Amino acid sequence: MPHAHYLIVGASHAALSALHAIRLHDAEGEVTLLTRDDSLPYSPTVLPYVVSGRSDPGRVFLRDESYFAQHKVNYLRGAKVHKVNAGASAVELADGSSIGFDKLLLATGAAPVLPPVPGLAGLRFHVLRTLADALALREALPRVKRAVVLGGGLIGMHAAENLAKGGVQVSVVEMQAHVLAGYFDAQASGMIEKVFTANGVRLLLGASVAGFTPRGEGCRATLEDGAEIDADLLLVATGVAPVTDFLCGSGIETERGVLVDEHMRTNIANIWAAGDVAQARGFFTRERVINGILPDAVDQGRIAGMAMAEDPGTKDYAGGVPLNTYSFFGQHAVSVGVHESALEQSGVEVKKHSDEAQNRYLKIVLKDRRLAGIFGVNAAFDPGIMWELILRAIDLGEEKLAFLRSPQDTARALMSKNWR
Repeated sequence: MPHAHYLIVGASHAALSALHAIRLHDAEGEVTLLTRDDSLPYSPTVLPYVVSGRSDPGRVFLRDESYFAQHKVNYLRGAKVHKVNAGASAVELADGSSIGFDKLLLATGAAPVLPPVPGLAGLRFHVLRTLADALALREALPRVKRAVVLGGGLIGMHAAENLAKGGVQVSVVEMQAHVLAGYFDAQASGMIEKVFTANGVRLLLGASVAGFTPRGEGCRATLEDGAEIDADLLLVATGVAPVTDFLCGSGIETERGVLVDEHMRTNIANIWAAGDVAQARGFFTRERVINGILPDAVDQGRIAGMAMAEDPGTKDYAGGVPLNTYSFFGQHAVSVGVHESALEQSGVEVKKHSDEAQNRYLKIVLKDRRLAGIFGVNAAFDPGIMWELILRAIDLGEEKLAFLRSPQDTARALMSKNWR
């Protein structure tokens, strides 16, 4: 049975960040990296641009073969893990082979969740989570005149925009009262919705599908209110969940995801988890949460890699802070941190600015003079700096009023003062 000192399952941001951290401290320890994909590593964030044609699918890879050769990494494609035997420190692959390990990182990410809508299982439909998904959707577009997108989150709205730009009549069906409900409040979402409507996208909000029936090569969606929508293409974008099915019987503790401590270690001493599959402590609460964003995947992967390599510089994970940037029809929206409803209300302050004519919106949430959340539509601020302000729990002190008036300039000044 092949054996690796470091075995990494997954090949996106968390896995690559861990690999980099390992190699900074241990240049020779044997590393094997497994991916269920048949390609080089890529970021799920690029997939909508592959669909639209803005990104060449042959040029989206995060690393190439020479990188793995240079860093002495055994990179195995098409290697899907079927089972983890923690007691024997080995993983079993779908093809029946096994690989042993001294230390294991689970960075398997997340997979689409399909809603239990009658008739869905018997249809041809698309999801968008892998490069293969993006290529299949792109190949289908030239034959599509009408599309239904089920779900008004980031994936669904990205897809709806690209379909509309391709001349497709698009209907988005979203159960929530407004789109992107996980990131923006109703006022900010309303500004985003206005842009989509102006570009011909039909938004059916507070609506749900009662059932699907096949119709030629496409389908008919029947809504709960009895309305019917015919489509040549159906995209299901109703959310994702951590990939943990292969852990059944492993002894690794899971809830929504794999439970980890402040160094991303599971309850098994030589097994770690990072990225979309990991359930780690939140920044604003001691409860462990899933925080499926790219910066957090990189941070968690780095911490896990350092801990696996026994790097003495390893620091505790500060906690998950949401961060999402979203571009649509030449405009942009940013969500960093949490809304006021997620906080204990003592010491909470909320400041809003909006300009409907310019489709501009800014909301700042403070907690005890510290930034807890900032949300904007066509508002000028650096999300990375705001993310660091929250993570470092910087007390705005006498700069609070200046920050509320001009968050970008004040944040930059605070950065130069505190982060040397």
